[in-house]
Amino acid sequence: MKSNTLKFNISEIFYSIQGEGTRAGLPCVFIRLQGCNLRCSWCDTSYALELNQKEMEMTSDEIINLVQSYNCNFIEFTGGEPLAQFNSVELINTFAQNNYTVAVETNGHFPLNHLDNKVIKIMDIKCPASKMDKFNNYNNINFLNKSDEIKFVVLDKSDFDWALAIIRKYELVHKVSSILISPVYGKLEYKQLAEWILETRLPLKMQLQIHKFIWEPNTRGV
Repeated sequence: MKSNTLKFNISEIFYSIQGEGTRAGLPCVFIRLQGCNLRCSWCDTSYALELNQKEMEMTSDEIINLVQSYNCNFIEFTGGEPLAQFNSVELINTFAQNNYTVAVETNGHFPLNHLDNKVIKIMDIKCPASKMDKFNNYNNINFLNKSDEIKFVVLDKSDFDWALAIIRKYELVHKVSSILISPVYGKLEYKQLAEWILETRLPLKMQLQIHKFIWEPNTRGV
């Protein structure tokens, strides 16, 4: 890859099993950038929220070398919010342009139009119980394509019904490869969510965080 010395505040980089999305179960290298502009009520990565909290300062060259050491073609940028750091798009696109399968899990607040078309965008649309729904940037839906995914994390039936209204309003079933419906961990019974999904007759995918079943739920680096 082209040498680059941009610097990033990294929370952690690790090799594990992908626990979410349509690629759940696959080996993956996770690049977790420090800092997020939102404060979701159910956030499960609170240690990665503060942008001014210096964890590991790494250059893009150092990040690339570490990722290459895992010999894994699938990588995911996550956070925090991976697009909150200046120049993160350049780093993401560098991997995508060098034959990596690259996914970005984003809260969707920052513009997505500068990401390379090869990048798989997993956009989280915030439901009301997150207390962050006012920050949803619906204009980003225009930059999604059939290789991308949309995620809703729901706490209760009110959140679920709200998500359905958004799905119908923006015709999301026809815009992306998958619509993921995930329960707030430990707060919503899985069977109940499954029943709600089945009642819709829509091609929604129930998503469970399988890494929280493999390891203790609060374990980092998995």
